Amino acid sequence: MERNIAPFEEVVAFHGHACPGLAIGYRAACAALQALSVERPVDEELVAIVENDACGIDAIQFVAGTTMGKGNLIFRDYGKRAWTFINRRTGKAIRVAEKPDFFEKKADPRLADLRRKVMAGAATTGEQQEYSLLSERYIRDLLSYPAEEMFTTREVAAPVPEHARIFRSVTCASCGESVSESRARVKDGKIVCIPCHDHYTRGW
Repeated sequence: MERNIAPFEEVVAFHGHACPGLAIGYRAACAALQALSVERPVDEELVAIVENDACGIDAIQFVAGTTMGKGNLIFRDYGKRAWTFINRRTGKAIRVAEKPDFFEKKADPRLADLRRKVMAGAATTGEQQEYSLLSERYIRDLLSYPAEEMFTTREVAAPVPEHARIFRSVTCASCGESVSESRARVKDGKIVCIPCHDHYTRGW
């Protein structure tokens, strides 16, 4: 990680806790910045297209400077540990994807079972302590593995998304709240927001 990249401890402070998912997202973002030969941009120079909504996305926001609010974090609900980073200035795009079975092979097999118990509130004190120790060890390992063992990193062709647009706000005739014009609907001839609109479908 030769580039000037935020330390993992700062990412943990931003996210709220340390976990393997956060470490994976951190390493993915670092790998992308290295491949693009850039550091964390000041503004919207980079775009990240993320394909899951797990903890690692917070690491990508923090390290790569791509956020939902700036419009340069694009979420696609594919359920994949794969992330595409696009440099707006050069048009170069890098896709970082986990190698199949890598994380499952590297993690202690006890970790998954203990995590289920801890998340369900069914773990004993001893199991909670064991889970914490195994998680900490796994996180340390994730931060030290060579990126090429963890991910496939390749250049891809990807269109550069336009910058976020600012739309006029209109008032919903039903609830009285403001809604972006681009998301407004029409109901009985009046402008309404999506929650106040009656969704209609015939199955397509």
